[in-house]
Amino acid sequence: MTTLLTGAAVLGGAPRDLAIEGGALVDPETVDRDAAETIDASGLIALPGLVDLHAHLRQPGGEQAETVASGVRAAAAGGYTCVFAMANTNPVADTPAVVEQVHRLGLEAGLATVRPIGAVTAGLRGERLADMTMLARSAARVTVFSDDGACVADAELMRRALEHAAALGAVVAQHAQDPALTRGAVMHESPLAAELGLTGWPSVAEASIVARDAMLAEATGARLHVCHVSTRETVEVVRAAKARGIAITAEVTPHHLLLTEELVRSYDGRFKVNPPLRAERDVHALREALADGTIDIVATDHAPHAPEAKQTAFADAAFGMVGLETALGAVQLAMVETGLLDWAGVARVMSTAPAAIGREPGYDRPLEVGAPAHVVLVDPAARSVVETSTLKGRSANSPFLGVELPGRVLHVWHGGRRTVAAGEVVTGGGER
Repeated sequence: MTTLLTGAAVLGGAPRDLAIEGGALVDPETVDRDAAETIDASGLIALPGLVDLHAHLRQPGGEQAETVASGVRAAAAGGYTCVFAMANTNPVADTPAVVEQVHRLGLEAGLATVRPIGAVTAGLRGERLADMTMLARSAARVTVFSDDGACVADAELMRRALEHAAALGAVVAQHAQDPALTRGAVMHESPLAAELGLTGWPSVAEASIVARDAMLAEATGARLHVCHVSTRETVEVVRAAKARGIAITAEVTPHHLLLTEELVRSYDGRFKVNPPLRAERDVHALREALADGTIDIVATDHAPHAPEAKQTAFADAAFGMVGLETALGAVQLAMVETGLLDWAGVARVMSTAPAAIGREPGYDRPLEVGAPAHVVLVDPAARSVVETSTLKGRSANSPFLGVELPGRVLHVWHGGRRTVAAGEVVTGGGER
């Protein structure tokens, strides 16, 4: 079956037609229009399938909060066609058996490509390296290594990890948090933290690790990726490292582009996240850094939790927020509607650049004839309130509940297979 999308604003540009056939984009002029399924895409934005370099799908071991199947259902609803799953599962993704299990579960779900991230250290304990070579050579083809949720705090261990990654053509994604500076910390260090009686999390705890690791990356010739940048100081370190020619990339989450520490006044555990929500000045610095390319990509850090993990005293609540379904709307609100990015820029930071960092093929020629048909159609004029009942994942710990976000994902194709139709996830079937 050939599908013809007529009048779509491709990457936000002039309207034109797109045609999907046999898993790839084909020349619409060669299509038999009478035989094709036709979708009127007038007024809609066509984007390449979104790629999330940082998500927690929890399986194995955390199925009460999320499974690979429920996670990719949420991903598809949000416009994602590829998700990189973090290694902090139980057991940890530090062996070929675990990463291959996650990869297989993604294939069985069939709604998006699931690429497992391998642990840097065995058991995420920060004591010795995992067998990175075995993970890279496994059937899951691991290209990204991270202990996210914990920092590789030992400098010598981090240096060795970078050396191994360089030899494998892989990247190390660091959770930049000096544990010595954040003991017991639950929110941004500021006068508000003192007012609320909560232990503060200083900006330097993040920036200092990034500065150290940038120098280690330079010394080893390795690629370093910085997870969830949250402070103005870290932006300045990344900018300086790039100016020096260091192979460093960085990500920012949608929630750090929009939300500030003021939300913690509610003591609502939904607003507890690692790294914490920061000050207004940090939000502005992060937006500007994403716009000018200092920060390369948007990644969700999708972190589902069962209700009891969040519905407790703020200091005791689990860190993390779900974000796969709200990411595109949050970025539209923070970056497009403020004039900081156009839709082509959104495609860059949410699709092509994360795919390039993660070495995921098929996203280097977005929406060109001959490229894999990873396509998203978005109605930019739609607006809707985020509600628990509308979320497709297993958990509902979203910071945007009750918030109206712009844009609506109407249709998604993953390798030519429709995964979302008229705003609803299409279930059943395997990956092409």
